[in-house]
Amino acid sequence: MARLFEYQAKKLLKEQGIKIPRGEVAHSPEEVYQIAVQLNRPVVLKAQVWLTGRAEKGGILFASSPEEAKQKAQELFGRKIGKFTVEEVLVEEKLAIAHEYFAGLVIDDHVKKPVIVFSSVGGTGIEELAQKDPAKVLRLTVSLSQGIKEFEMRNLLRRRGFQGKLLAQLSATLTKLYTLARQLEARSLEVNPLVLTESGDLIAADCHLAVDDYAVFRHPELPIEVAREFDRPPTPLEKIAYHVEKRDYRGTFYFLQMAEDVSPEDKMIGFHGAGGGGSMMSMDAVLAQGFKLANYCDTSGNPPASKVYRAARIILSQPYLKGYFASGSGAASQEQYHSARGLVKAFLEENLAIPAVIRLGGNYENLAVQILHTYLSRVKGVVEGYGHADSAEYCAQRLAELVEENGFLSHQVSPLVYPDFSRFSYRFSTMTGEVLVDHQACARCQTKGCIKACLAGILTLDQDGRPVLNISPAEAQRGKCTECLACELFCKFHEQEAIYIYLPIPGLEEYRRQIIAFQTRPKGGKN
Repeated sequence: MARLFEYQAKKLLKEQGIKIPRGEVAHSPEEVYQIAVQLNRPVVLKAQVWLTGRAEKGGILFASSPEEAKQKAQELFGRKIGKFTVEEVLVEEKLAIAHEYFAGLVIDDHVKKPVIVFSSVGGTGIEELAQKDPAKVLRLTVSLSQGIKEFEMRNLLRRRGFQGKLLAQLSATLTKLYTLARQLEARSLEVNPLVLTESGDLIAADCHLAVDDYAVFRHPELPIEVAREFDRPPTPLEKIAYHVEKRDYRGTFYFLQMAEDVSPEDKMIGFHGAGGGGSMMSMDAVLAQGFKLANYCDTSGNPPASKVYRAARIILSQPYLKGYFASGSGAASQEQYHSARGLVKAFLEENLAIPAVIRLGGNYENLAVQILHTYLSRVKGVVEGYGHADSAEYCAQRLAELVEENGFLSHQVSPLVYPDFSRFSYRFSTMTGEVLVDHQACARCQTKGCIKACLAGILTLDQDGRPVLNISPAEAQRGKCTECLACELFCKFHEQEAIYIYLPIPGLEEYRRQIIAFQTRPKGGKN
């Protein structure tokens, strides 16, 4: 589930008409001081991290003056809390609390419906309370078709003994919480504590909001950069990878970085799976050979070759890898030659110098293996392709043998290099890139094999015998050109190298510059 920081969630509560404490988010001790001066009362400083129990971890501090707030903020900024480094601090007025409640909404997977949860005892330990004394916790299953009306909530709370102004505030707040959660397709929305102040106001003192990963694209208004469930901030490379997935709905590309701080001494490999179960089995196989995983990656669901290409280039943006291992379920229904072509283009552009073992079990696996062996003879590293009959354990053993034969050479991240674009006189856009054609070089072509390689019939020959679009540019850009890469590979290996398919990966060029600087730092320097 994709989560929001507290101050982001509270902004949404305020827009829904739910009261929140006065305050602002700060990015430095100086900003904390300025906000405290504006509030002109005792304040609470809250580290913005995706963790519960912040108070016990030292992530919530109190201050009675702006000077004290600034001093305590210096303790928070840059501090490690869990796997987070504190970069933002929410500065709020300290509330005069008369009573604490818990209010929230969760999706109950057992009944497959939203459930409103309310307790007259809020704060830390609400989960334990619900287990020990269920009678103190109100749970209301809500009909998806009917929803919940405020008068229904009011009647329910009245039977629990609430009355007067508090009854009106509670019923309105709980109804608004449900409305907001429904609008945002939230998996959970919790206000803990929901406090009653000494002046009689009901205020959301804290808030946790998690949105279904697969619903995030429908909510561009939400400040969610990466729709993944993390127990830490996403890494820069994970952000780059997620935006590849975000821009291209065809198939799956899931990338999770498992190690950032690596060294040449680590027996680290890049892992590229296809399908959850088969990927887990394949990871076990390489771990049994003593390898460590730099990342987890999954390209399944019949992705185009272009998506597999981008996945491989992102995996190979990690330094000091000793090998590259790709293995999925062994019986995938997707055409494996798409994955093979994507890997070939990536490995060629990398001039891969480390061994790679690729297990492509599924439809057309023999053709996929043939593509790997035919077109990757130019790279420095040994690349071996296998099908479903070869177990993940055997393929992992082969990778271990090849890594040893390669002297445990480490992969060195290199700059992204592209051909001279000015020589391509003909070009058209695809869904995520561009097809570039050098018509001058095409004049020397003997076979016109790119036309036959394009099984979708996207290309045809013009009156001068040069490849051009056989469909409208708009159709190609909408996805009728599937970015299968077949025309580029045929032309590169059998003709004039007149076709190049440009598949940009936003942010990767700058990221690689930083990694290259890290690789070349003096020994003993800091990362």
